[in-house]
Amino acid sequence: MADETKLKKTKNTKAGGATQVQSLSRALLLLERLAASDMGMSLTDVAGSLGLAPSTAHRLLNSLRSHDFVDLDDTQGLWSIGVNAFSIGHAYLKKRDFIAQARPHMKRLVAETGETSNLAILEQGSVVYVGQVESPQTMRMVVSLGSRSPVHAAGVGKALLSALPMKEALELVRNGGMKAYTEHTIINPSQFEQELVKIARQGYSLDDEEQFEGLRCIAANIYNEYGEAVAAISISGPAVRVKWERIPQLSALVMDAAREVTQAIGGKTPKANSRKPETDR
Repeated sequence: MADETKLKKTKNTKAGGATQVQSLSRALLLLERLAASDMGMSLTDVAGSLGLAPSTAHRLLNSLRSHDFVDLDDTQGLWSIGVNAFSIGHAYLKKRDFIAQARPHMKRLVAETGETSNLAILEQGSVVYVGQVESPQTMRMVVSLGSRSPVHAAGVGKALLSALPMKEALELVRNGGMKAYTEHTIINPSQFEQELVKIARQGYSLDDEEQFEGLRCIAANIYNEYGEAVAAISISGPAVRVKWERIPQLSALVMDAAREVTQAIGGKTPKANSRKPETDR
């Protein structure tokens, strides 16, 4: 008798667990249906969309309502997403903080390349550094967070410009002035346009001692869900270490990091841009 009782309890436990999983699955599907509805849904519509009996749908809705996951407009009899569903959905936005998401990838870049990794955004026509992981090397690049760089001479700046419509990018550069910081700085608008086309096609930019003599930088963009560049990640180091023969390997590592951060924030990397310079159109 004891064994029979134990067996019944085991069966009941398994059955109860399966029922709970089924109810959870139905509740999640129900939330998806309500989230897709702009005006709210009636009980009949909710039940019909999931193939449930109205009584079952009503029980699930009331359970979700007790936890503020759904709301009921009593005057119209329409169910809609509740404030707690918004709160949980909003928590996902924290995951899309590209600065926090980029940091582990920046650390990995430093470990793999031995060079400083930077994170920058485009703001008011110039580059603003919002993140950095320093190289352990004695001779290394160091910038203060919040500091700015000329958009046309910095690797991160050129990467970000390459993702903009050409007309907008060139206007930003002209408005900021194309000052020559070294003999390598590109100050010819036509040449700079060709440079942006090249960057868009290959997926990374190279600051070849254009801002500081003896310093090279490789950068690639991080994109949001619309394929828009929201930041650029880079490595920077002395030209004696960031040698020409290392550029293919280093650029691949930077682009990989940029793609991984893009994926982490729910973004999408656009296909290589095949646009031509404005002058060729």
